[in-house]
Amino acid sequence: MLIDDIYKEYIYEITTRNYTDRTIKGYKNNLNKFFAYCKNEYRLLEIEEVTHIHIKQYLNLLKSKGLSESYINTILKNIRSFYAYCYKEEYCLNVAKKVSFLKEKTVLINTFTDAEVRKMLNVYKMDTYINARNKCILSILIDTGIRCSELCNIKNIDVKETVIYIFGKGRKERIISISPYLKKIMIKYERIRGNYLKDNQFHYDNYFLSYRNRPLTVEAIERIIKIAGQKANIRNEIRCSPHTCRHYFAQSQLKNGLDIYSLSRILGHETVDITKRYLQSLKDEQIVEISANTSPLMNLK
Repeated sequence: MLIDDIYKEYIYEITTRNYTDRTIKGYKNNLNKFFAYCKNEYRLLEIEEVTHIHIKQYLNLLKSKGLSESYINTILKNIRSFYAYCYKEEYCLNVAKKVSFLKEKTVLINTFTDAEVRKMLNVYKMDTYINARNKCILSILIDTGIRCSELCNIKNIDVKETVIYIFGKGRKERIISISPYLKKIMIKYERIRGNYLKDNQFHYDNYFLSYRNRPLTVEAIERIIKIAGQKANIRNEIRCSPHTCRHYFAQSQLKNGLDIYSLSRILGHETVDITKRYLQSLKDEQIVEISANTSPLMNLK
């Protein structure tokens, strides 16, 4: 059976699974490059002709180009998903199962310090709609750890008195709490927004809108965080981005004593293994301090 025919069928399959547009784009890109390699290097056009050796050789090629183990593993994950579908539909054997994931290096995740976060929060005041919106955006990212795309998709109906309903990867729903500190900022923002958007002609229901009353993009959120970092003089080695806010949230929660399983659920991770990366970035003395606060004898009822 032709690879091209199954590829088209598979893309339709993951579309029906409610994968996000961004995820589907990643699958398309990674699979197209792999199939182009098979055709150009080995003239393979039929799915039955591709073996696990071809997959290994492709991954070795990527490794020789200096790509990281985690990036290559993402590509292999996409290839494995494709072959799992082919096997389920009885088109071919699942040869990708014979290819193991690369062992990833332990990555220490550097993020903001508490002092840097305070300076970033002080960049935006509550004097205009845009500044109030930007301060609220930054505060939500730091205090909840949600993804940038998730923030863009928050609707007014999703925001309750003490929680926000978040629809993450794969359209999975989870609930995050609103701390009293964050609630105060949100109340001020909502009051300013109400006056600014009273003549909202487009009637979008997004919690955050642009100055033209349209939903914000991921790129717009990234610019807001980048500008805050520049004005707060954040260290050059720290990337001022929404994802770094997520890193800060995760490490702060661990340092404050939250268990890794609960953190994994709050972050919307599929497995605890993903969340462990944040734990690895904590210093030994920080782990010791956490264990002192969670001492069984000190917490006897």
